[in-house]
Amino acid sequence: MINIYAFLMVFNAFLTAVSQLLLKKSANQTHNNKLQEFLNIRVILGYGILFSTFLLNIVAYRGIEYKYGPILNSTSYAFVLLLGGLILKEKITLKKITGMMLIISGIIIFSL
Repeated sequence: MINIYAFLMVFNAFLTAVSQLLLKKSANQTHNNKLQEFLNIRVILGYGILFSTFLLNIVAYRGIEYKYGPILNSTSYAFVLLLGGLILKEKITLKKITGMMLIISGIIIFSL
């Protein structure tokens, strides 16, 4: 049976990637002044999501061993790569794929 807390930790990793995506989309836009650069919907939503993942991680750690937290959180790198390629149209290079394979291999080896 799947541990709901482990699922919550991976979901948090996905939300972290979404928040990073929002922040990057805001950073790629030109703003009229410094205030608009920091106080726009993407930045506020991005940091709001990021803050919520901190709280949800506290809940998730109640049901998993502490040693698994960083491993499950490292899935955020895969989500960032996928979302960056799909939404931001970033180029997915061989180096990025190789790095992702190493991260996924580490997750698999650690979980055995």
